Amino acid sequence: MIIRVFTTVSLLTLLSAGHFAQAQSKADRKMLMQVKNDITYLASEELEGRRTGTRGEGIAAEYIIKRYMAEGIRSYKREYLYPFHFVYGKEISGATVIRINGTLMHMEDEAFPLPFSPTKHVNGDIVPGVTEQGNIWMVPLFKDQDQANDAHFESEKYMYDQTKELEKQGATGVIFYDSYGGKWAPAYNKQSIYETVGIPVAYLSNKAYQKYIAGANNKGGIPIDLNITINRTERTGNNIAAFIDNGAKYTVIIGAHYDHLGYGEDGNSLMSNVKKEHLVHHGADDNASGTAAVLQVAAWVKQHPKKTSHFNYMFLNFSGEELGLFGSKAFVKDQGIDSAHVAYMINLDMVGRLNDSTHALELGGVGTSPSWAEVPGMAGSDFKLSLDSSGIGPSDHSSFYSVGIPVLFLFTGQHKDYHKPSDIAERINYAGEGQIIKFVDEIVAAMDKEKVKPRYLVTKQKSTGKTSFRVTLGIMPDYSYQDGGVRVDGVSDDRPAARAGIKQGDIIIQLGDIKVNGMQSYMEALGKFAPGDKTKVTVKRDGKEVTMPVEMAGK
Repeated sequence: MIIRVFTTVSLLTLLSAGHFAQAQSKADRKMLMQVKNDITYLASEELEGRRTGTRGEGIAAEYIIKRYMAEGIRSYKREYLYPFHFVYGKEISGATVIRINGTLMHMEDEAFPLPFSPTKHVNGDIVPGVTEQGNIWMVPLFKDQDQANDAHFESEKYMYDQTKELEKQGATGVIFYDSYGGKWAPAYNKQSIYETVGIPVAYLSNKAYQKYIAGANNKGGIPIDLNITINRTERTGNNIAAFIDNGAKYTVIIGAHYDHLGYGEDGNSLMSNVKKEHLVHHGADDNASGTAAVLQVAAWVKQHPKKTSHFNYMFLNFSGEELGLFGSKAFVKDQGIDSAHVAYMINLDMVGRLNDSTHALELGGVGTSPSWAEVPGMAGSDFKLSLDSSGIGPSDHSSFYSVGIPVLFLFTGQHKDYHKPSDIAERINYAGEGQIIKFVDEIVAAMDKEKVKPRYLVTKQKSTGKTSFRVTLGIMPDYSYQDGGVRVDGVSDDRPAARAGIKQGDIIIQLGDIKVNGMQSYMEALGKFAPGDKTKVTVKRDGKEVTMPVEMAGK
């Protein structure tokens, strides 16, 4: 939503970004050259897209650390590098075998297990055209051609729901098949939110169905062998932390993620033929631009101690952002980052594509503190600001807002090269990025001059998509947690969870009569309630189960 920019002139506007646009000094030109050098290297072919946990990410981390050292900025707690480990989805083990009538299925285009299948082995015979027989069921995925070509048909949810029902009816295994050649045939989903069921389940493509089932002549039955192994995918990323210690009570955090998509292996590329082309996703704007900006803000703080002496300053470069904010969440948790020690956090994500015609810049998090009221006025006439009050957004500032820290988020908007190999250094608006860096410098200087820690405000969370339930507990789930239940990453004030006594770090294991094993059963449980309904919620806290009454509230 576009909100009218404040027009009141204050002392904060004297060194606004407009002055930078009108006349660049020698120092400004030097700064822009360094920004260009940083982005060009980080987005180069050599770094192979900086995918979390890869050689390219490691090279990028080494480069960023060397840049901090060159600026004379020391490490945080004597270490620049902060590794973190996380579980990222489920993968099909090479030991998995699916055989039909003795023929081994090819995993790419003939058959594959579904991610909610358990690691289990089952075999038996099926008779073509007969589904409700034996111990292994063959179930059509689509009821007709229209459904097979419906882009909105939720095939994974359908197969999950059907599998649970068939398990209750005594099935020991399920194979879903496509008999129509569906335009939107399912693919293996590594990041599936569906919890593991009790019986092996697989999908058979139309090609394999026509070849091995529809055309089979085995009246006595076709032997089926499902020997499935699903592994949790564990990865390691590296955060980077640099620190300027002024001996102050509170610390300011300026951050950006530096990871990107690699070759698009994790399924987050928007390139249609990504597997076939195997191209580096350079990530110049996303987020070499933010990384370069943080380095420049860090250099500016180091060079201007008189303007930045009332707070300590931490500069963070996160990995794992593209996979789900894993790096920033890990750093907040592992280092005990909280509002008792941190004044505020500024996050820079995709700040390299300022449009010279519209000058559109999104400024998020403005509702997280009353101290941000004058910030839009500091932008001068160089930006047409789109203000967003929410502290929750699609980037790393969310991890800090969730622990009670006021945040700001700067973003120049999406574009046609977003999450594609074409997001290259040559398309960055370097002068525009320079203006944004100056804008951040002025925010930092103004806040340091105030000498006061900004007051934190709770904001309304934006909707993140379609849901089938009418109520909310008022929690932020930790989507990276996969050890049973739903771990609470944050609790909104004056919402059902807070009123019931649920705390950050609690693991919700039951809601009403439904046991919560993960996000899917949690959402199913919420779907059973209406606003005003009273029930009980059980959480695991410090190894013990705690049950408390809760009254549901509308979303």
